[in-house]
Amino acid sequence: MNVPSYTKADLQAIARRLILNFKELNVWCFYAEMGSGKTTLIKEIGRELLVIDEVSSPTFSIINEYESKKKGAIYHFDCYRLKSMEEAIDIGIEDYLYSGKLCLIEWPELIVPLLPENFLKINLNLVGDNARSLTAEPK
Repeated sequence: MNVPSYTKADLQAIARRLILNFKELNVWCFYAEMGSGKTTLIKEIGRELLVIDEVSSPTFSIINEYESKKKGAIYHFDCYRLKSMEEAIDIGIEDYLYSGKLCLIEWPELIVPLLPENFLKINLNLVGDNARSLTAEPK
């Protein structure tokens, strides 16, 4: 999936396309620089999946768990503050990744060796003051 340019107004449609096109993949990794809209897109995905809880960045907690009326438990990770792969293992990240539940991961670079064989790689890039681009491809 390739979206060369989008704005916040397009997020609902993008979230729907991601959910429809990649529903068989349970681990979604969001690659982007700071301020590129990772959490904003994940909030919209949560809305589309009828998440009951407020979707917010797990920057300090590292993992947030949400309840979705469509998918059951959803795990949202922010690996930015992790210092090592061992720290990720210590918090039990592999249990979440292989739980069969949807895992939405911001800043996944450190944990790539722990990811399942099949996951969705989502790249977000700034293409202007209010525009982003997105590519999503299964790995």
